Amino acid sequence: MTQVPLSAYLVLALILFCIGLYGALTKRNTVIVLICIELMLNAVNINLVAFSKFGINPSITGQVFSLFTITVAAAEAAVGLAILIALYRNRKTVNIDEMNTLKN
Repeated sequence: MTQVPLSAYLVLALILFCIGLYGALTKRNTVIVLICIELMLNAVNINLVAFSKFGINPSITGQVFSLFTITVAAAEAAVGLAILIALYRNRKTVNIDEMNTLKN
């Protein structure tokens, strides 16, 4: 059975992180920006698990940190979508450019 090398995991994480960063910096739709932030967090999780398995001292610590990161990402998505729904009710739009003030 062949084993996937560490560099494959790192390249995958790099591609996911770059796609997420590009989307977060260039898109104007708030939902797309939240999805891109999730992509970036998933890239970090891939790195944590890969280094947990292939590191100098392989242990479970990277996987535990990855679980914490997934928990924070789920909370971020829930709070972000709740804020987005509240803003949509007030502004009738989800474009980032039109949400620059707190007033109506």
